[in-house]
Amino acid sequence: MRPKKLEDLRGQSHLLGKDCLLPRLIRENRVGNLILTGPPGTGKTTLAHVIAEEAGCKLIQLNAVTSNVTELRESLKLARYYGADKCYLFIDEIHRFNKAQQDLLLPDIESGEARLIGATTHNPRYYVIDPLLSRSQLFTLEPLPVEEIEKALLVCIEDQENGLGSRKCGSEPKAINQIARLSEGDLRKAYNILEVVVEGLAPGERVSVDTVAIFARERSIRYDRDEDEHYDTASALIKSMRGNDPDAALYWLAKMLVGGEDPRFIARRLVIFASEDIGLADSRALLLADATFRACETIGLPECELTLAHCVLFLATSQKSNSSTLALASAKRAIRENPVQSIPTAIQDRHGRNKKHRDENEEGYLYSHDFPDNLSGQKYLEHPLSLYKPKCSGAEEAIAERIKHWKKLRRELKKSD
Repeated sequence: MRPKKLEDLRGQSHLLGKDCLLPRLIRENRVGNLILTGPPGTGKTTLAHVIAEEAGCKLIQLNAVTSNVTELRESLKLARYYGADKCYLFIDEIHRFNKAQQDLLLPDIESGEARLIGATTHNPRYYVIDPLLSRSQLFTLEPLPVEEIEKALLVCIEDQENGLGSRKCGSEPKAINQIARLSEGDLRKAYNILEVVVEGLAPGERVSVDTVAIFARERSIRYDRDEDEHYDTASALIKSMRGNDPDAALYWLAKMLVGGEDPRFIARRLVIFASEDIGLADSRALLLADATFRACETIGLPECELTLAHCVLFLATSQKSNSSTLALASAKRAIRENPVQSIPTAIQDRHGRNKKHRDENEEGYLYSHDFPDNLSGQKYLEHPLSLYKPKCSGAEEAIAERIKHWKKLRRELKKSD
């Protein structure tokens, strides 16, 4: 079912639409080096084949997963033989090439003796070397809309030559829509689902909602641990909790768990979140997050999923304050941008080796518990700084009032001195 002509390509209207420049460049064989990026099943390999076909060029194809330096050298030699005007070198999964292998492409790309089309499911800015990126045009393919996938599936059911037409199966519109949604914008996945469902039916039966539902119970979701999907989903979880949306937070948690994420990774992020985004507004958050991490280590899956859900909902519905995060950043900035202050003599250590080096006439430490409100009036910085700015959120509102009261008392003590 792979399209062979430009007009048969589905989706990607932002690149291949009516008023776009790329289709005209393809037909006129004026396309240079390309890096195609996007999720699986969006048509990267198909587009590479179509570009070569439309331009009447040969396509030398490599897969970075299975190719080595020797094979890459041979392919470059072949590309030089045919000439850049009549040949494209297509490297699938180009992010799998290491730096040395990518460097090997540069001389021929730079001299114009070879034209490159690279395809990757990863962010090329992280995985493709800068010199190669700067010599290529970067195009991002997007997941296909449900409507486009539905049209492709209907064609596949009827196609006698390349599709499933020989099975003579009908289909219910709702069932086709369900398959399109299950595929998550991946047309290849949609074809695979349809094929599995149709192969499980007797010839002439209809693809119904019930048959698709049986498949859906056994399906797995796309979730690449330690790759972009992993970090994007973790980011979505954190930002949903920060934005006080418990439903969204629980959804992204469920995606990570269904995708096979290590629960300890999730728990670590919750511990960080508890101090970074809730902090003094509700200090119970850190206690619960720490307990959740311990539960994930001691109980394990699947039972610890309940503890994670408990913690995520608590954090998402807690009042928020990032005052401790901002205060620490202010303190570090004060140290970086100014001379480091000396520790006032009165609050230096007076035990061990330091004791015999003390001058008896030096100002002594005033024990705070001996004074009302624990305020002796003693200075703890040579040059006072204002770093912590409490917010009026949750428990921190009472802290703000307390600090305000202490400041007033300090001013009175200073006047009396």
